[in-house]
Amino acid sequence: MASERILVVDDEPYVRTVIAAMLEKAHYRPVLASNGLEAMERLQTDPPYDLVLSDIMMDGLDGMSLLERLREVQPETPMVMVTAIHDVGVAISAIRKGAYDYLLKPFEKEQLLATVRRALDHRRLAQQNSMYQSNLEQLVAARTDMLRQAIADLERSYDITLEALGDALDLKDAETEGHSKRVTGYTVALSRAMGLSPTDIRTIARGAFLHDIGKMAIPDAILLKPGRLDIDERSVMRDHCARGYQILCKIPYLREAAEIVYCHQEHFNGSGYPRGLKGEQIPLGARIFAVADTLDAITSDRPYRKANSFTAARNEIQRCAGTQFDPQVVDVYLSMPDGLWIDLRREISQHARFSPFAFGGAEVQTPG
Repeated sequence: MASERILVVDDEPYVRTVIAAMLEKAHYRPVLASNGLEAMERLQTDPPYDLVLSDIMMDGLDGMSLLERLREVQPETPMVMVTAIHDVGVAISAIRKGAYDYLLKPFEKEQLLATVRRALDHRRLAQQNSMYQSNLEQLVAARTDMLRQAIADLERSYDITLEALGDALDLKDAETEGHSKRVTGYTVALSRAMGLSPTDIRTIARGAFLHDIGKMAIPDAILLKPGRLDIDERSVMRDHCARGYQILCKIPYLREAAEIVYCHQEHFNGSGYPRGLKGEQIPLGARIFAVADTLDAITSDRPYRKANSFTAARNEIQRCAGTQFDPQVVDVYLSMPDGLWIDLRREISQHARFSPFAFGGAEVQTPG
């Protein structure tokens, strides 16, 4: 049974009474107002209404002005204009401004009720659509959060696999044990200081951590040889960049990181290998890594020498700016205190389960 509240606005008492009687017989609940100002008072103090039936030509606040006010206070409430035949043009103008429909005086009961039913059906559909839209947005937001979490979990599982792979390489080449994690921590700290995005930093971190993965394809007789390598052996060893790239580029998740692996031995002036790239031909991640790699190499023990100081590393990196290293990366590195690198190295060495992809070790405060 219909029970919608309908606000009837007309300055003629007889018209209001007739419309109210028609609506009541159809089980609607009419509320009467004699002009636009009284209607606005009703709308503001006694909401909500399911429909407004209003005359156009009224003293004070006319129907057109009431329509504008209604759109402000109850935009979801449909309004039907009631007008005389000679006001049709005005009624059409009202529709263009947001009225749902119009009725011409005099009208039959069935005309009135049919128009009211259509207007109320329109309101119900609009409400249902709004509710559906709201529910859909909530559902999309929830599913998006679930997908984001699933992707994060998947990335974490990938990174755990990569950590195991890096640990396996460290076990094979004891000479550089812990090097991959340290150089990744240094690379992340430098990348952050250069203002790179978290997404770019994650990619660079993976490339840094896996930079030597191609050494798994190098014969142990060469990889683990205690003395100097001859020319042929050095040529084979240099293949590890291309071998690492070939291993990783087939994995979509690591395709961008593979470029860093491929280029990590290139020099800024073009004197590096395997392709002799120079300047910005070298990916930024590889240029950042080159500084971090040299920093760790100089400050770590090797079978043929003891570790040197971070001050010595700073001097050497500064000396090679523009030749081996990108000067802009070197400038950022030089702006960062040696204490940061010392603390970062200590944190990595003290935590056996340090994750190079969690960026925990890179959260030491950096300049800027």
